[in-house]
Amino acid sequence: MKTSRYEEAGVNIDKANALVEAIKPIVTSTYKRGVLTEIGGFSGLFALDTDQYKEPVLVSSTDGVGTKIKIAIMANRHDTIGIDLVAMCVNDIVVCGATPLFFLDYFSTGVLENDVAQAVISGIANGCKQAGCALIGGETAEMPGLYRAGEYDLAGFTVGVVERSKIIDGSEIGVGNVLIGIASSGIHSNGYSLVRKIFFEELGLGVADEIPGLDGVTVAEELLRPTKIYVPIVLHLLKASAPIKGIVHITGGGFFDNIPRILPASCKAVVRKGTWPIPPIFEFLQEKGSISEEEMFRTFNCGIGMILIVPEQDAKDVLFQIQAMDEDAFPIGYIDPRRDDEPQVVLEDI
Repeated sequence: MKTSRYEEAGVNIDKANALVEAIKPIVTSTYKRGVLTEIGGFSGLFALDTDQYKEPVLVSSTDGVGTKIKIAIMANRHDTIGIDLVAMCVNDIVVCGATPLFFLDYFSTGVLENDVAQAVISGIANGCKQAGCALIGGETAEMPGLYRAGEYDLAGFTVGVVERSKIIDGSEIGVGNVLIGIASSGIHSNGYSLVRKIFFEELGLGVADEIPGLDGVTVAEELLRPTKIYVPIVLHLLKASAPIKGIVHITGGGFFDNIPRILPASCKAVVRKGTWPIPPIFEFLQEKGSISEEEMFRTFNCGIGMILIVPEQDAKDVLFQIQAMDEDAFPIGYIDPRRDDEPQVVLEDI
């Protein structure tokens, strides 16, 4: 068959069509009630079950995974980066009490490598299953000249729903409330520009090298640990009527930039250092990168990926419920009154 001029320019439509066929079983494995379309259409359709809600409010989020993708490419391991993509989106909407409904992805590359794309999409499907949402569509873009050989980028989009009267927006947070931190699975997907600089430029390590002091764990194993998806934990607590006043996803900006996003101006969060175990990878980064404590808590999650703010009298019960799900959680601080000239997040030694 004669090569088309478009293919000569670097875009192979047949290869893209073959990818769609290959991923159909992967995508349809995420389908749930409400999905009305098959993959390959112009758009994805999802029917909202309005019988479940009196005043349904749709909640949406979009995100990527930053330069963590560079690690996946370096290690030639592409099956978990899609989990990160889903996690970064669904964790952002569950903080207001929303149940994720569906997800779409955008995969762009210079030259489409179907095995790589299929591995990435398999990870996205895995993340969707963990979050309980359907992967109802996406876009694969082959753009020669924009990316170097082997490079690709990702973006994700999710939509969820919450009853208007049950939206969690932090407005009910008050003095004396307790901060419950739920453990992260590792670095998650933030701070990787600094992580890469420390590991590869300053220390000269490779992805297959073991990290000194981390019991035989390789660079790739540690840095590609997928971001934890907190949706099942939070939705279980809400279904059990846990009195959650506010939820914080510790993502880019760490503690200092994310906690204030849900705090009333009259409140400050006092985070008590030493109330949870800091995973070794963060201690390694701080030491080897000569990073100050303040910058650590503003760049990384430092072992806490999600924070729940609850009344003091309910803190033990909420902790018990989380731990009953075999999750690590800790009382890591409290809410105090705040003066106008004070910061909204304060670190305190125990």
